[in-house]
Formats: sequence, structure tokens, C-alpha cells
Amino acid sequence: MKLVILGRDGTLNRYRDDHVKSPAELEPLPGALEAVARLNHAGWHVVLATNQPGIGRGLLDMSALNAVHLRLNELLKAEGGRLDAAFFCPHTPEEGCACRKPLPGLIEQIGERFGADLATVHMVGASLRDLQTAAAAGCVPHLVQGDRLAGIDDERLHAMVSEVVGARLHADLAAFAEWLLHTDRSGSLAAEEDAQNPGYEGG
Repeated sequence: MKLVILGRDGTLNRYRDDHVKSPAELEPLPGALEAVARLNHAGWHVVLATNQPGIGRGLLDMSALNAVHLRLNELLKAEGGRLDAAFFCPHTPEEGCACRKPLPGLIEQIGERFGADLATVHMVGASLRDLQTAAAAGCVPHLVQGDRLAGIDDERLHAMVSEVVGARLHADLAAFAEWLLHTDRSGSLAAEEDAQNPGYEGG
């Protein structure tokens, strides 16, 4: 299975310190919806994994969260894209659950649901916590600068990425999608060439 796991706030939509509490507060980042559609059209399943402590703090309830994600899917559909599922942790940090990122519980649930080998799954987020989650779950880690990290200088960004082995930095979700699709195509072409020329080792 070709699977990408996305963080939500700062990756797909603009980050808000006060949480996205209603569909009206959901503001997609430029190019993000189109990036998901491009991935879908290339055969990639896209799943959301998001911490939503606002539920635990009483800032929003399940119906409000469902309404936000319904709106997100409506916007994606208009661009020809979709989310295969949305997984979320409703707990506050004080509750000590196993599903709140950077712990890997939420990602492991996704892997089990989709029967995916997490070592082949790309996880994209907009914080060091997302990179740490990907590493803890054994996924391929990616960081997007987006709006959440827009005020951080290049030195600090690269220092953040260097904390997690194998992590890659992208300007935004559109840049990640372009990288992944190019990498995917290159890998497919190489496999096809190997199959046609089994004795060829390159170099």
C-alpha cells in the first residue's frame, strides 16, 4: 500500500493557537488541497493524524470536530482529492495517553487499520513533534515549513530536521508531493529497467 500520513494544523490548514473549533475557522494552506489530490491521482492513500487536545479541554466537541473534517473533505473533493480517514487524539498532555503525538500509538492504529508496513509510510507534519512521532513509529519523516514554522530561520529549521535521522525538509505540502511523486516515478522507472535488463547493475 502507498500511504501518506499527514498532520493537520500547519500542514493542510493554517495553524491557530486557539485551535480550529469550527468549519469557518478552517483555512487551507495555498496548494495543500491540490497536493493531496495529486497524491491521490498517483495512487497514494492519504490519512490524517492529528492531536486535538481542544476536545479534552472542552474547547470543542466531537460534533464540531466532525464538522471541521467534513468541510475539509468537501474542499478536497472540489479539487479531486480525498482523505481515506482521519485519526485523532482527543486527550490533553496531562492525561498521559499512548495516542498523543509524539508517542506512536495513533500511527500504529493507522498501520493496523490499513495493513501497512510503517517503514514504507511517509509521515508529514509541521513540528518537531511530528518528526519524532514518525521516528517512533518507524515511518519516513518529513517536515513542512508552511505557516507554523514561517518565522523560524533556516539554521534552526535544519537543526530541527537534523534531530531525526532520515528527516527531509520541504517548503510546503505541495513541495513534498512533488518530491514524492518524482521519487515514486524514478523508483518505478528503475524497477522497470531492471526487469527489462536483469543483468544490468548500473554504475
